[in-house]
Amino acid sequence: MWGIIPAAGSGTRIQPLAFSKELLPVGSRFDGQAERPRAVSEYLVERMVKGGADKIAFVISPGKFDILQYYGDRVEGADFAYVVQPRPGGLCDALFRARHLIHPDEPVMIGLPDTVWFPDDALASLPDDLLSFLLFPVEQPELFDAVVTDAQGRVREIQVKSRQAASNWIWGAFKMPGAVFHELHALWCRRERQDEYMGTLVNAWIKEGGEAVGVRAGASYVDVGTVRGYRTAIRLLSGGTFSEAAE
Repeated sequence: MWGIIPAAGSGTRIQPLAFSKELLPVGSRFDGQAERPRAVSEYLVERMVKGGADKIAFVISPGKFDILQYYGDRVEGADFAYVVQPRPGGLCDALFRARHLIHPDEPVMIGLPDTVWFPDDALASLPDDLLSFLLFPVEQPELFDAVVTDAQGRVREIQVKSRQAASNWIWGAFKMPGAVFHELHALWCRRERQDEYMGTLVNAWIKEGGEAVGVRAGASYVDVGTVRGYRTAIRLLSGGTFSEAAE
């Protein structure tokens, strides 16, 4: 199973840094007996491996060679590949840069590298055979992509950073069969690649008869792409509850 990590963004909300935002130290981990800082993107890599990914593709911009240097070709449990997005073009453009790696018969999962969320094995709750979103409850859904579902969990609409968000459940990661990934790419091309966000593309796909589900298996979610989010993540990882960390 593939995991795709879009990491080509410039990270303007938390810059200036001397390195890519995906390598921002958040918390720590033990390497043998030695404790070392942990890059924020390591949390997503770990969660993808726990969810079943054995191959991970980072989509990077031309200047983000430090991500390649940091990870190399493999971590325990997964081989790495790197795809270049030559210029900023939005999330859809970044993800579909990796389309040639994805076989139609192989599932693919996608997450954001500047987030920290729990439980860390939540991706395993998503089915392999249809487009499915891992959902998390948040207090300010207007800052994210809110997912509106029916009583059976079917996705009715994704509201992209809407001030009138009708749900406080947002997507934090998603998974789909490789065939659906290619269908979404074909739809994106038919729509003249106008969709910057995955939410608007999925809305169009649903209107054409596509099916997606939302799985409310997430408990806490932090966007580390801002200074406030960074502080929240540090408090959460230091042992505070999510409500304490979000204050």
